[in-house]
Amino acid sequence: MASITFKGNPVHTTGELPQKGVAAPDFTLVKGDLSEAKLSDFRGKNVVLNIFPSIDTGVCAASVRRFNQEAASLKDTVVLCISADLPFAAGRFCAAEGIENVVTLSCFRDKSFAENYGLLMSDGPLKGLLARAVVIVDRDGKVVYTELVPEIAQEPDYHSAINSIV
Repeated sequence: MASITFKGNPVHTTGELPQKGVAAPDFTLVKGDLSEAKLSDFRGKNVVLNIFPSIDTGVCAASVRRFNQEAASLKDTVVLCISADLPFAAGRFCAAEGIENVVTLSCFRDKSFAENYGLLMSDGPLKGLLARAVVIVDRDGKVVYTELVPEIAQEPDYHSAINSIV
């Protein structure tokens, strides 16, 4: 169990992020058209997992905008923006913002992604949502970078995340 904060108040997660060097746990999440996507669908590419509580908050929206901008110049890389939001919310946001370089995914049907990645918040006002984190998976499916953002109201370290992609 990890301990993070939300506006300075402690919040706990259900586990820990996968360690660098291990195979990233596969998952099945829901795309905007309600079809399913698996991590294994992206094998052979670098995968950025931008994980956050809800697209309808300023910091979460900022992370999607920033990774959308970064993704335009990343070769052989896909950015997956993951939350527990309904797929329609993410689709609405991306359409309104002109965001085209990321794939939005939702764990609303099944929380096993949140549990396998240790990111389900188990208490506090955001209980049941995902903690803010970035996980980078290389072309071979190995975890090469992780960041569990210590304060949910804070943006991730984009520079370190992007620089971990080889």
